[in-house]
Parts: sequence; C-alpha cells; structure tokens
Amino acid sequence: MRPLPHRQPQPDPAMDLKPLVTLLAIVNPLAIVPFFIHYTQGFSGAQRRNTIWISSFSAFVVIAVSALLGLQILEFFGISLASFQVGGGMLLLTSALNMLNAQPAEAKPSSHELQDGAEKAAMGASIAVVPLTIPLLTGPATMSTVVIYADKAKTFFQLSTLVGYGVVVALATALCFSLAQPIARVLGKTGINVMTRLMGLILAALAVEVMSDGLTKLFPVLGGH
Repeated sequence: MRPLPHRQPQPDPAMDLKPLVTLLAIVNPLAIVPFFIHYTQGFSGAQRRNTIWISSFSAFVVIAVSALLGLQILEFFGISLASFQVGGGMLLLTSALNMLNAQPAEAKPSSHELQDGAEKAAMGASIAVVPLTIPLLTGPATMSTVVIYADKAKTFFQLSTLVGYGVVVALATALCFSLAQPIARVLGKTGINVMTRLMGLILAALAVEVMSDGLTKLFPVLGGH
C-alpha cells in the first residue's frame, strides 16, 4: 500500500482572531467612556477631538512597541517567556475579576487620583496619555498579552497582523470616545456594566488558557510529557 500523503495542518482562523478578541476584552474602551466624559468636561469640541486622537494613537503605540520590542526587553532582563506567561495570565485573571465586578480591566484611579489628574491636566499634562491611555486603556495586562502573542508569531506576516490589531483597537477606542455621549445615554450605567461583565467572562477564560500554556512549559509533567 502506498503511504498516505502527509498533510500540513491548516491554520485555524479562529486562532488568528484570538489576540484581537483578547485585546478588545482587556482594553474595552466602552467601559472607559464614563472616564472620558469625566475628564473632558468643559472641553470644547476641538479639544475633545484632539483628546480622542491622542488617546487612540497612544493605545496603538503601546501595542505596537510591546509587539515589536517586548521579547527583546524580556531577554534583556533574563525573564523566560513561560514565567512571563504565568505572571501575565494571573494579571489577566485579576483584570477579568475586576471586569466581572463592572470595573475597568486596568487599574482604576481613586477619586483623589481623579482630582489630581484634573489638576495635572490644567497644568498642561495630557490626560489623553495619562490616565486615559495608561493605565485605563493599555496597562500592564495589555502589554503582557501582546508580548505573549508576539512570541507565538512565527512569521513577519503574523507579527504585522498583531501590530495591525493595534490599529483595530485604536479605531474602536476612537469610535467609542467619539460616540461617548450617545453611548452613555443609550446604554446607561447598567448597560455599560453588563457589557463589562461579559467581556470579563471572556477574558477570564483566555487568562486560564495563557496560564496553563506557561505552566506546561515550566512543568512539562503537567502536559503528560
């Protein structure tokens, strides 16, 4: 009998969308809309548009830099990717638990910090970058997620796709912030909380998968090898 021809495994399209789904779940610009409204109170239309542009572009820059240089930074500090996956997965799980409590995935500033942020904005610091982009939109959880998926990118096209997902996240951020007032009126606080909890549930499942992958690399016996 002639041996059957070896078939190369076909890539799963759903797997290609995993980084995008994860990033959208973590960044979740919809949940940051109330913060955007708070920080831009009293802004003119031009100031508000400028804030939207800067925060969206800054979110893309954070994702792109994490994808292109994140692994080199880990290598510089002598951190293994498996350890980073476990730590990043724990961070994602913490973010998911926050979202299940209807809080933003990244660190939520206290009311005192909000007041400080407004004072800094009045002094000339850009609120579009701090705190809207960092840490509310793209904080440690976002950066660690991008680095983990950057390691899984085996070709230049896959790495470029990951950077391209940063563009999608930036566009989603710009869209949510541009429609901040209508979104707040239509969804209300309850609707935004429900959306945040749903994204948190998705993120929790992805966090467990990331941690299990890292633990299997650290302790091969867990994988049955």
